[in-house]
Amino acid sequence: MDEEGGRKPAGPPTRKKFVIPLDEDEVPPPGAKPLFRSTRSLPTVETSPQPAPQTYAEYAISGPPGGAGAPHPTGPEPLAGETPNQAPKPGAKSNSIIVSPRQRGNPVLRFVRNVPWEFGDVLPDYVLGQSTCALFLSLRYHHLHPDYIHRRLQSLGKSFALRVLLVQVDVKDPQQALRELAKMCILADCTLILAWSPEEAGRYLETYKAYEQKPADLLMEKLEQDFVSRVTECLTTVKSVNKTDSQTLLTTFGARRLFDVLHEPFLKVPR
Repeated sequence: MDEEGGRKPAGPPTRKKFVIPLDEDEVPPPGAKPLFRSTRSLPTVETSPQPAPQTYAEYAISGPPGGAGAPHPTGPEPLAGETPNQAPKPGAKSNSIIVSPRQRGNPVLRFVRNVPWEFGDVLPDYVLGQSTCALFLSLRYHHLHPDYIHRRLQSLGKSFALRVLLVQVDVKDPQQALRELAKMCILADCTLILAWSPEEAGRYLETYKAYEQKPADLLMEKLEQDFVSRVTECLTTVKSVNKTDSQTLLTTFGARRLFDVLHEPFLKVPR
């Protein structure tokens, strides 16, 4: 009996429900497990799946054909146990050709044998020296994506003094495409190199790296300092005179007589 004379209901006492308010923004200390779980459902953030890494073969045929809407391909993720090198700054010395991961699977790499090369996170396709880089372009890929090389050259800018566009000619009629690329290279101050096979393209990359520190003496004209060689060079500037003719003229007339004969038509005859 209670104080008011009422009778309590028979049976076990009923359980009372209560709610403990929780501060949803409060972050529990690390290592502490919450005693109560909020009934309010938190918004779920949907994460888009990451694209699978691409090899060069997949990269060369992927993406919508032609146009500025084509996605800019990215290089593949490094393999297990492989750490990509950091991008070398222009002016930094390296004994190897630094290859961009986007060139992984390119057949050209099989023919780069005489100089070392390694993958690295670089903007161009190949870093060949302190101030030299190269972009690789297949004409077959260029026909599918004509705006691709424009974006690459624009993103490259003037970060390297010598920028080489290495083009592999792998189509039947390349004349029109080569004319457009030649005009573009002139406007972009870029050197155009043509290769008709992956082996030839690999030799160009090797040569650029091997001659990185070489002087330009091999490319410069060698001028002879002796008298006979200089006279022979002067006489052979005439199309109808060869080296044998110049030797005959020297032995027959001598240098002084030749000088007088050659200058006689231009002398003023006194009247």
